[in-house]
Amino acid sequence: MGFIPFIGLVVFITGLSIYLLLTSKGRFLLKSLVTKIKPQEWRFRYGKINYLRSRFLRTITIAAIILAAVIAGNTVSAQVTPPLASLKSVSVPEPDNLGDFVKDKVAAIKLGKTLFWDIQVGSDGLSSCASCHFHAGADNRSKNQISPGLLRINADHTPNPDIVFDVGGAPNYQLRKEDFPFHKLSNPNDPKTVVSDRNDVSSSQGVFDTKFVNVKPGSAEDEVKTEPDPVFNVGGTNVRRVQARNTPSVINAAFNFRNFWDGRAQRIFNGVNPFGLRDPNASVVKAENPNQLKFVKVSLNNSSLASQALGPPLNSFETSADGRTFREIGDKFGRIDNRTSFNGPLQDDIQVGSLLSSIEGIGDNLKQIDNRKSLSGLLQNILSIRGTKLPRVLAQKLTRLRPLGKQVVHPQDSVLGADSRWPKPGLKDRTYEQLVKDAFRPEWWKSNRLIQVDAQGTRTFVNRADNSSQTNEYTLLEYNFSLFFGLAVQLYESTLIANDTPFDRFLEGKTTALTKQQQLGKQLFEGKGLCIGCHVGSELTAASVSNVAKNGRIKRAPFPPNSPEDNGFFNIGVRPVTDDPGLGGNDGLSGNGQGNPLSEARLAQLGKFQALLGENPPILSPPLSPNETVFADGAFKAPGLRNVELTAPYFHNGGQATLEQVVDFYNRGGDFGVLPPLNFSPEEKQQLVAFLKGLTDERVRYEKAPFDHPQLFVPNGHPGNSTSVTNDGTGKATDSLLEIPAVGRYGGTGTGNFLN
Repeated sequence: MGFIPFIGLVVFITGLSIYLLLTSKGRFLLKSLVTKIKPQEWRFRYGKINYLRSRFLRTITIAAIILAAVIAGNTVSAQVTPPLASLKSVSVPEPDNLGDFVKDKVAAIKLGKTLFWDIQVGSDGLSSCASCHFHAGADNRSKNQISPGLLRINADHTPNPDIVFDVGGAPNYQLRKEDFPFHKLSNPNDPKTVVSDRNDVSSSQGVFDTKFVNVKPGSAEDEVKTEPDPVFNVGGTNVRRVQARNTPSVINAAFNFRNFWDGRAQRIFNGVNPFGLRDPNASVVKAENPNQLKFVKVSLNNSSLASQALGPPLNSFETSADGRTFREIGDKFGRIDNRTSFNGPLQDDIQVGSLLSSIEGIGDNLKQIDNRKSLSGLLQNILSIRGTKLPRVLAQKLTRLRPLGKQVVHPQDSVLGADSRWPKPGLKDRTYEQLVKDAFRPEWWKSNRLIQVDAQGTRTFVNRADNSSQTNEYTLLEYNFSLFFGLAVQLYESTLIANDTPFDRFLEGKTTALTKQQQLGKQLFEGKGLCIGCHVGSELTAASVSNVAKNGRIKRAPFPPNSPEDNGFFNIGVRPVTDDPGLGGNDGLSGNGQGNPLSEARLAQLGKFQALLGENPPILSPPLSPNETVFADGAFKAPGLRNVELTAPYFHNGGQATLEQVVDFYNRGGDFGVLPPLNFSPEEKQQLVAFLKGLTDERVRYEKAPFDHPQLFVPNGHPGNSTSVTNDGTGKATDSLLEIPAVGRYGGTGTGNFLN
């Protein structure tokens, strides 16, 4: 496009803007194109603004979005934004100082894959990272996969949990296609035609409600005490708990600047927990030489996957009994920990209550609902690491158990095949201790001294164990196990890159890689559908490391009032913000459980950006005001879209079961937000769905390397239904286990998609 036509286009758009915004007919036209938004919703979103101002701002917002669509549909966009390239052209982010910790990356990947898939890591000897990430990096189970609205809050952010199961009426329900979408309309193109609305979440079952007692050396199962679960029970018998948010895929997650839906897994890895520089007490131990130890703080950038990896192993909804630590996971594979609490002058971990301020106090509220048990413990750990001790005893559990000792490893596994004991389970000639030593530099595991911790939490370096019941002693390898776990899992997950899709091959110049229908869908994706606004770049997400590096960690929204927001996080109106605050929550790290905002824009407003994130905040224009409203409540990370065909159910609440339902959602302008309706024709909807299916990497579908894996057994609900289960004699329901067979580098037949 030449300069003169470009100026003509600008003049035309400017004139159209004036007409739409300043004339009565123009405003009427705008109103006819969009769904009216309740004044109350606008007052809630923008704070204390009056109705007239909200109407004006809404009109401006809609106009800006429509103009963006007009521009996106012209070749002018190619003049402003470089054309997309295949994901193969994007380097996987990696810490600058990785070599200070890892001596052999291949060995670290082997350790990471083993830890990721090993069900012995869980307190029950049946739960691993892979238990919720075994199908295209996500979870396709459909029985006992519903969580009620536990994260619901009031408009003032005080807790207001919903413990009623609207979908199925009770836990252990078998989901059906007709249950979706959770927000039902008689006309999927008209958001006003509501038939029913349910705030439940379709997510992933984890562990039973238990309290950690101790590890049993040489046993995959920890010694635990079953606690009556007031929410996840059928007829008084506990069933497995279900997480409060849908499980996102770990495939391509290495490109994310932050991880988890609410971004709480920090870009900076501190070696101890997900919170990076937010936790000033996090430290590990380094050997200056085998006889000289010192506490040090570590900081690895581009490591949100390592930060994320340290959450689930201690989460009492996902894989852990309540109160366990990484050291105790280590005990499970070796020595016994006497469960002292650590609060002394050298403490490098603090008691972490809830990660979100929205969860604080829920237990107190629910005491009035269920007299059997306070739910504060249950709900504090929905999204958190909980417990008074350092998260490191996982190592002592693992050091003597055979890696993958309950699972068969395919002899052609792309990473573990040479170590397989096929057809026997586990790896041969390798302990976890040896795997750590193969992968990491000796100053992080090699020492003649022990770290002794007494009942007051004071840490002392000693030459030998005193065998006192008042102290615990840990080897350097045991004490630093959280460091090894996080980095090893990150390096393994960094190999899970799906970049050989028809879309990528099309971008490489193979024009027939996408069908004509898919190419039309691609045009809709980049133009009329406005999808490219959140799913930008080769990674198809604005939350990527490269996009944040280019455009800043915080930015102003492109529509009035141009409020500040975290780059890559959006509220698209899937649910009301009171159902789940998302990015609007807090990290829970302060003594009162409130902590600091998860939103980096809000940290900048408070003057805490540099201290908690390690760099100066971006300079905004106009400058950030401490009193202006930040877009954070109800915002969630934009996921990448490769393999989206395989990762249903969709959105952070899992409330949509098919891509067709997702396209209907966007076409009507969402359910609870301010998105404009897209007015797709039936043919255009089909074209967009076809394009989304062109984002599937067939290696993922058929589990070919690097997506091959060991055998896995996953809990798949309980025998019975939502009204009756069988008690195993300890207050827990018996399990139904689903076997996922071991697959080698050449893949297999794949597993069925959700509800198929």
